[in-house]
Formats: sequence, C-alpha cells, structure tokens
Amino acid sequence: MSSTTPVLFWFRQDLRLDDNPALRAAIETGQPVVTVFVLDDETPGDMAYGGASHWWLHRSLDSLGNQIKEAGSKLILRRGDANDVIPKLIDDVGANHVFWNRRYAKWQVEADKALKQSLEDDDIKVTSCNGRLLYEPWDIKTKSGGPYRVFTPFWKALKAEGKVRDTVTGIRKMDGPSSYPKSDKLSDWGLLPTKPNWAKSFEEVWEPGEKGAMNALRDFLDGPADSYKDDRNRPDRDGTSRLSPHLHFGEISPVQIWHIVRDKMSAGDVPDSQGDVFLSEVAWREFSYSLIYHNPDMHKKELMEKFRDFPWKQSKKKLEAWQKGQTGYPIVDAGMRQLWREGWMHNRVRMIVGSFLVKHLLLDWREGMMWFWDTLVDADEANNTASWQWIAGCGADAAPYFRIFNPMTQGEKFDPDGDYVRKYVEELKDMPAKHIHTPWEAPKDVLKKAGVELGKTYPEPIVEHKQARQDALDAYQSIK
Repeated sequence: MSSTTPVLFWFRQDLRLDDNPALRAAIETGQPVVTVFVLDDETPGDMAYGGASHWWLHRSLDSLGNQIKEAGSKLILRRGDANDVIPKLIDDVGANHVFWNRRYAKWQVEADKALKQSLEDDDIKVTSCNGRLLYEPWDIKTKSGGPYRVFTPFWKALKAEGKVRDTVTGIRKMDGPSSYPKSDKLSDWGLLPTKPNWAKSFEEVWEPGEKGAMNALRDFLDGPADSYKDDRNRPDRDGTSRLSPHLHFGEISPVQIWHIVRDKMSAGDVPDSQGDVFLSEVAWREFSYSLIYHNPDMHKKELMEKFRDFPWKQSKKKLEAWQKGQTGYPIVDAGMRQLWREGWMHNRVRMIVGSFLVKHLLLDWREGMMWFWDTLVDADEANNTASWQWIAGCGADAAPYFRIFNPMTQGEKFDPDGDYVRKYVEELKDMPAKHIHTPWEAPKDVLKKAGVELGKTYPEPIVEHKQARQDALDAYQSIK
C-alpha cells in the first residue's frame, strides 16, 4: 500500500483537534489525511439542526477550518445525504480507509451501520472510535447486565468503573493530499440568519469553537466552580459552566473536562464537594446517551407506557404565549426570553418552563422538546429528549408527575431579588422584589409606580395556578 494513498476523516459532532481519537488514529496511519464535514439535513428527518444550531455550526466550522489551515491542511465541506457524499468523496480522493467517531441516536446508528457495511463491501476499511462519551452506552451495566433506568446508581457505577481513558494527543500538524477535492464555501450554506438577524445578541454571549470551549472551562474553574453546588440553581448568578453547546458540537470532550476538573480537585483548586457535583452533571449527559441508545424511539415515545394515553390538550394560543415569554408568570417569561435572546437557558429555569408547559398548560412535552430543538445552541438529542421526559414525569428516573413546580415560589427561592426577571422581562424592571414574581398581587400604587399595567404592558397570567395544578392532577388520575 502506497503511503501517498490518502485516508478520509469525517468530522461530525467532534469539531476539535485535541482529544479526537478517530482523527489521531487517521494521522497515525502515516498517510495523507483528507478531513471533511458533511451538512446532512436529509438523513436526520425531524432531528436536522434547528436555527440556533445552524448559527453555532457556522461559527464552529469557521474556527475549525482556520485551525486545520494552521496545521497545514484544509477542511472540505460538502452538503447532502452523507451516505451518498462520503462514498463519492472516497472515489474523488482515492482513499482506502475512513475514520469517524461514533454517534448514538437511532438515526445515526442506522446510517453509520449501513454506510460501514457498504464501504466494507467495496473493500474500504472503516475505523470508528469513542470521541463523544466517557464510556460507551453499553459499558455501564446493572448487576443483571442491562442498562440503568435511575441516575444515582448509574452515577455510582460510572465512578466505580475506574479510570476514564486518557486524553489523546492533540493535532498540531496535518499532512494533506497533493491536491484537494472540491469544497463548498461555508458562506454558501446560508446557516446564519439574514433579516431579521435574530442571532445578533448571540455574538455577545458565545465564542463557538475549540478555543471558546477551553476559555469557557477556564473561566468556570477560575470562579463559579468554587460555589457550583449552591449557585448552579441561581439564574440570577453566573454560577454554571455554559459548556453545553461546546460539548454538543464536540469542541471539547467530556474526557478532557473530567481530567482537567479532577486535576483541579486534586490540587485543591476546586473543593471536592463542588467538583463532584459538577462531574455528576457530566455523568447526567452520559446517562441521557445511555437512555437514547437503549430506547431508540425515546424522542417520540414516552418511556413509561401509561403516559402514552395521557390526555394532552392542544392550544396554539397558549403554546405561542409560552414560546414568546408572554404567560404572565415572570420567571417563566424570563426563561423563554433568555432562550430567544441567547439561544440558551439556565438549567433550573428549563425545569420551571418545562413543568409549566406540560403541567400548567397540559401541552405535549414533544411541543416543548421541538421548540428547544430549534432555539437552543446546545440542542442535543440525548439531553433534550431525556430532560423533557424527566420533567413531564414520563421518562427514566423522572420527577413524579404530581410534583408540579409552583412558578411563584420557584422564582422567590432561586431569584429572590428578581434580578434575573428584570434582566429579561424589561417591562418589570422597576417592580420591587416583593412583588416581582406575583405582579397580579401587587397593590395598584406599586404597579403604577413601576409603570406596569397588567393586561397591557405585561400580560395577566394565562392560567390560574391552583386551577391549573388541579387540572394536571385530574389528568394524571385518568391514566393511573
């Protein structure tokens, strides 16, 4: 075999040069490496990237392309059904070996299996690696050999598994082929919004790409990590890592995060009690991947069968009020507006708005899941699906359905001074903390002084909390 015969590396949700096992394996063949990213909006069906993900993807690919250029090579871009694009590219470059990191959603597993089979039938070697998770979804098993359905024992088993693999040496130099195949231009893909540019404020909040991911981790470890256990539930504080979109696009790996955080804990830079809680969140992501791998139809079907008969309501008006942050419940509206403004929402508030949709409005959790899919920069199939099923009470280790978040007390507890609400619900910026989570209970003179006219400048609640709670419990009784 001539060492000038190129091999192909296919980037997917692993847009980084550090700790990229399949890319490292491709480089170690000693052959020239052609790198490609395929924008495939066909194979995923409903799970094709949404608008916010397209924005992030453009920025991330731009960053990755520059990194690869600095390493001495070029990133090839192609658009279309990957099962057609990859074999055609192999023919174009004369490659004899393809490398990729594994994926775990049903459509991804099916597509990769079919492509692998067809390539091997044509005598093209395929090597796949785990570049997405600490452990494969089939590695962490119960004593009876099956997958876990409850998080706490899963987390204990993951910790007992022993050593997370070492990080793989990063790529600084890459030998490309003597001539490169044709590539699309990133700007021709139309991933960025034009008019109106709804992603304008994303620029102020995010730095997509591998460098941005490392900066986010560094910023977290230099500050919020010290009080993560308490502050992670406070949307009014900068207490979380905001690593989720970087993890979703694979600009950083959970293995890198695991080792860097553990090293900081060993050095005494991050208290064990705080670091352990943060790493358990990384493990929750692993748990979500295990769930979708072992329950391939989970984004469509409730894990708990009895919920498949739940009497969901339909109301376009209520759904739109929720989507636009016009429900009349300030903490809910703040979360939905943060989502629209930043492409992201604080995790505690995700629970509050999710509970409100499925339990106060009795709207189908899939409606919420698909709205998040389109508007979140971290719209990850595993996390998004598992979290929506959890909040709806129909998934693994789910919050019991009858645990109905009270949006007023949640607001008072986790945003006690109302700073989070004021930031995103500007109509209420002059409301005193005492009334900011229940403006409908405020005396007329307080409302007037704050410039709030309920029903005009800020909506009245679209449902009454006590009645909505009772309706949800009645609906639950009907399937019990």
